[in-house]
Amino acid sequence: MQAASRYHGTMRTTRDEQATQIDITDEMVDRFRVAPGTKVRLDHWDTKWDVPAGLDELNKDELKRQADEFIKERIQELADLQDAFWADGRYSLLVIFQGPDAAGKDSTIKHVTSGMNPAGVTVVSFKEPSREELRHNYLWRYVRALPEQGDIGIFNRSYYEEVTVVRVNPQLLRERPMPERPIDRAFWRDRFEEINSLERQMTRNGTIVLKFFLHLSKAEQKKRLLQRLEDPRKQWKFSAADIAAREQWDDYQRAYEGLLTETSTPHAPWWIMPADRKWALRALVTQVIWRALEQLDLRYPPVNDETRKVIRLAIEKLSAEG
Repeated sequence: MQAASRYHGTMRTTRDEQATQIDITDEMVDRFRVAPGTKVRLDHWDTKWDVPAGLDELNKDELKRQADEFIKERIQELADLQDAFWADGRYSLLVIFQGPDAAGKDSTIKHVTSGMNPAGVTVVSFKEPSREELRHNYLWRYVRALPEQGDIGIFNRSYYEEVTVVRVNPQLLRERPMPERPIDRAFWRDRFEEINSLERQMTRNGTIVLKFFLHLSKAEQKKRLLQRLEDPRKQWKFSAADIAAREQWDDYQRAYEGLLTETSTPHAPWWIMPADRKWALRALVTQVIWRALEQLDLRYPPVNDETRKVIRLAIEKLSAEG
């Protein structure tokens, strides 16, 4: 496996041939994909994307501007692809975002979906389970929220909380009515197998599963949490649980490594996205989603002769109006 830290971007010339623009290629994106069977060590994956080759002399603001231009182009194309995706109706798309607090899940989702038709996109942010949800199998509330055919579903956190938060804080299992059994390696292995089976069943039935782990450094998280605390407009986002989770940083890193190792499969692989630079994160995620839809054999429903006749009559009637 080639670590993400070895991965560089490229540049391309714009139409006026006077400026360069960040160009995210398929080859670039694939370097961030966790190959099935890979034992993940997060300290081998960079939290920052190296400045693309050829753009080293550009300042921070110019890099962000060019990344924004790339994202805007892809978002416009995503809007057209989403229209065909909905009309085709054979597939659904599930996009999962996991990562530590302040990794940029909310802002990335906002950017990626900014050009999409909201009627075909559902964003679900999973919080602590309700009493009703605790009375069901741990996967129940997530399965209920899966997207319908033709729709795009985005999970801001997901059933992977059940092998991270719960694994780091096993006392949470006591809140669930479940048969007694040791909470050991076999317990977590079973959960990984159940999740893999669920995703295999989804993909066999037309759901494309894209999973992004937002890889944030501890230093960058500290910076962003302080910004929340010091900015009155962001203080509402802060929770004491953020600090509690930060104190368990190493435990969470090990839990993330476990799920990335055990659940990156051929049908539903993980991408470990560098999250310290938000512009890079957004550009990479947008490219993966765009490519997933662009590679599908999307088809608009055929129009029969009778419908064509009705359409011609409608055109004639509307054209005859003053």
